[in-house]
Amino acid sequence: MEEMLKPIRKESLKDVFVSRFEDLILSGKLSIGEKLPSERELALRLGVSRPVVHEGLVDLVSKGLVSMKPRVGTVVNDYRREGSLAILTSLVNFHNGRLDPRLLESMVEMRMLVEVETARLAALRRGPEHLEAFYALLDEEKRLDPREIREIAELDFGFHHLVAMAADNFIYPLLLNSFRQLYTSFTKRFFSDPDVLAHVFGFHRELVRAIEERDEKEAMTTMRNLLAHGRDRLWAMMAEEERRQT
Repeated sequence: MEEMLKPIRKESLKDVFVSRFEDLILSGKLSIGEKLPSERELALRLGVSRPVVHEGLVDLVSKGLVSMKPRVGTVVNDYRREGSLAILTSLVNFHNGRLDPRLLESMVEMRMLVEVETARLAALRRGPEHLEAFYALLDEEKRLDPREIREIAELDFGFHHLVAMAADNFIYPLLLNSFRQLYTSFTKRFFSDPDVLAHVFGFHRELVRAIEERDEKEAMTTMRNLLAHGRDRLWAMMAEEERRQT
């Protein structure tokens, strides 16, 4: 019980360490191939313990931001070559939740490739339990308050995740989960425009109908149209934001 009730801290020293070095690497202030100071030196400079530094570096290694090489030390990676899906959250945090055009386009391209195929497989492989879950989600969408943007974004993610589950593929649901924060970061901005709700929920109903009827082509077309609609609306919102800032 005592272990469970440790004092609550807003942010751990390790998290602060990781966040600082993520910013330094993603901003280019630490260049690719640059060698970091030793763990001992980093601890002295930052005023933290060596275990904090070590745990933080291990976290950065897991994301592909750095490599810890024997007899060499810790070296900054090219995260585009070495990075893992775990870095997606770091990219969102680095941009402070803003809509970065390259990140948005990259995510849309990936979703077009993956989710159109999951829709096709869902139409082929869905079971009665998936249809029951789909219709429960559609009913929940009808009851949503348009002002509850966070809840809408989470429900929308749940819908797409259910399509991946209905595809009966082990990897697709895990892949979708891996960029959940990036996904909801964009969709919260998207759903801040109440006019999009009717369009999105309409696409959802069409997709469920195609999956229920095992219509692969219609399922693929509807998913493609749904993703394109989201992309186009976000681009329009970004353009409007730029106009306001100039």
